[in-house]
Amino acid sequence: MLQSTIFTVISALFLTVLGVPTSSDNQLEARRTYAGRGTWFNDGLGACGLTNKDSDIIVALPVDEYDRGAHCNQWVKITNIANGKTAYGLVRDECPGCGQYGLDMSIGLFEKLGDLNTGVLSIDWNFMPKGFSP
Repeated sequence: MLQSTIFTVISALFLTVLGVPTSSDNQLEARRTYAGRGTWFNDGLGACGLTNKDSDIIVALPVDEYDRGAHCNQWVKITNIANGKTAYGLVRDECPGCGQYGLDMSIGLFEKLGDLNTGVLSIDWNFMPKGFSP
């Protein structure tokens, strides 16, 4: 009787573990936080193939994170470390001149986080899951 009960409990636990959903790569990636420099630029034709204007809330990723356009039209969440302000930006461009984990932001996005005269912000940022919209 005891062996039967133990077998039943172990079987139930095993089946429960099999039924637990796993996270997709996009969800895991969305949780990784990067730290870098945030700068601003004047918009135009971006590497994602779309023309943007300065008031658009867009961001350019460093070459490694841009990953040949894998993140085009994906949202990122950006926080200004100095003042705690947070904003979302849509990936629309690549930034070959950005340092590791740095972001180049449209004027419209940068102004949500800090003053243009500052020029450079210390930021934390992360990818949001694909399909997310603020």
